Amino acid sequence: MKKTGLDATDIRILSAVQSAGRLSKTRLAEMVNLSPTPCWARLNRLTEAGFIKGYHAEIALDRIADVTRVVVTVSLTHHRKADFQRFESHVARLDEITDCVATGGGMDYVLTVFTPSLAAFQRLMEGMLAAELGIDRYMTYIVTREVKRAQPNIAGLLAGKRP
Repeated sequence: MKKTGLDATDIRILSAVQSAGRLSKTRLAEMVNLSPTPCWARLNRLTEAGFIKGYHAEIALDRIADVTRVVVTVSLTHHRKADFQRFESHVARLDEITDCVATGGGMDYVLTVFTPSLAAFQRLMEGMLAAELGIDRYMTYIVTREVKRAQPNIAGLLAGKRP
């Protein structure tokens, strides 16, 4: 089921912005093979319609500070709506947790956590346990290196492309 209502030019614009971030009107138009004014109008329409959530810089964190990155899987004791809401509200307030996804299957959540040290990570987890969020168990996985980090291929997803 297609839910976008976007044409091929819209997809090219979204793909260009996704891969290159903020672009000049001229450069974006060149990348999507459209004249600058209609290209910019389409970009504004896509932004206003909520297809573009924002622009972000990818910071070379390893050049700024030594950090510990940990992936954590969390299973809650109970699975009531209030339990999920309490956990998610707490996680939303913690700057150290940069990603949190709810999952189906064996674990309820997968978190990505950045702290200055393992000791700081342990303090964060102790604080979460002390907050009585209903955590039944959690598993930690210390990230040793990043192998791949990418955005989804928009055109491929819409075309139903399979690996």
